[in-house]
Amino acid sequence: MPTDQRSCADRLLVSIATLLLTVTLGCHKPATHSSTAEATGDGGSETTEITLALNWFPDAQHGGFYAADVNGHFAAAGLAAEITPGGPAAPVLQNVALGRVDFGVANADQVLMARAQGMPIVAVFAAMQSSPRCILVHREAGIESLEKLHDVTLALGAGKAFAEYLQKSYTWENVTVVPYTGSITPFLADDHYAQQGYVFSEPFFARQQGVDPIVLMVSDTGFNPYTSCIVVNEDLIRSSPERVRKFVRAVQQGWADYLDSPGDVNQRIHDANPQADLASLQFGVEALRPLCSPNNLPTTELGTMSRERWQQLNEQLSQLGLLGSEVATDEAFTNEFVEEPGASDLVLETSN
Repeated sequence: MPTDQRSCADRLLVSIATLLLTVTLGCHKPATHSSTAEATGDGGSETTEITLALNWFPDAQHGGFYAADVNGHFAAAGLAAEITPGGPAAPVLQNVALGRVDFGVANADQVLMARAQGMPIVAVFAAMQSSPRCILVHREAGIESLEKLHDVTLALGAGKAFAEYLQKSYTWENVTVVPYTGSITPFLADDHYAQQGYVFSEPFFARQQGVDPIVLMVSDTGFNPYTSCIVVNEDLIRSSPERVRKFVRAVQQGWADYLDSPGDVNQRIHDANPQADLASLQFGVEALRPLCSPNNLPTTELGTMSRERWQQLNEQLSQLGLLGSEVATDEAFTNEFVEEPGASDLVLETSN
């Protein structure tokens, strides 16, 4: 993510070095689900080692996952979690599908597209009920909605589902679409430049540089995939449903903690990714609260998903031509592990 003084390329070099170090240290550690007995005050307990692969370098969008570790929710569930950072084009879904990691972080549109390619992955928790995707425009441009975008150069990521949706949904006047570079520098230099971003990140760094952008949420256009979903292989759901349940419940409590009191967790995130400074992380969690917990959801409802939302997204991606084959909505997600037993949307035969 951007800083006030460095370009995206500078930041990525530092963060990629951190990622490579993590991979190097962990490359000989199998992504199996081993259990080890650890001595405790009551004579010992079984601890199950699990791995969580992030979709990007550690940031506020991962706060609840780190909170589950920092605040002891994983440990209380008998889990020892290894959280590994992601980065550009991190193969999170592929690694989950191949069983190289236990859990991963991805967005709902990515889940559906992966299933269309035959990957047996399922979303079991959605950290963000609303997408943080946004478009930044200058106040001087006089643009108040994405529908009325005009007279700008618009930087969008090539091949992104939301970018395809926007371009096929609207006929803009005098808008030139260019590839998104990952840097806010072009935006800062040109009042007629607009770009994609995340509401918890880019607006903060633009304001640090003296530019107060108008933030237009992509979700307001009707394209609103669940974001920062926990995904898991179908095989793990079948073989170890209780392990999945413990993990999801710990994450659910972690997100409740983070949204309420992020201080210690932000320090942990900063330690894992020094490019994420504490001020930007605090801004991030404040921006995330209405996305993760609209109308102040109770803890027991954090992370839940609706079939209607998934079906709508499925139809949108199909209409955009982004699904190579038909995807069964009911097989792409489940609330089984965030709800009380018996309330599942997905039924898989399981073994103990």
